[in-house]
Amino acid sequence: MTVVFQRTPNPNAGKFVVGKAVVEGRASKSFFGPEQAAGVPVAEALFALDGVASLFMVEDFITVTKAADADWAALAPRVIATIEAKLE
Repeated sequence: MTVVFQRTPNPNAGKFVVGKAVVEGRASKSFFGPEQAAGVPVAEALFALDGVASLFMVEDFITVTKAADADWAALAPRVIATIEAKLE
């Protein structure tokens, strides 16, 4: 599985295209903190990364919103590695 990072018009949000379903059907899931991610392994692991503020998951991608002081150059590779480890 290859996860691809795509920038969005919002500089604090990045789209991580997974290439396989991350949620069932057309439903979406939003998480605004680690408490809401409880029981969803990939979401729990992403919130464990410093700089992750919220998550939106739908179909075959995850949008990660980062903290304002986080840098995509450092955060994106860690997000990709986490998604690949949890969804393979």
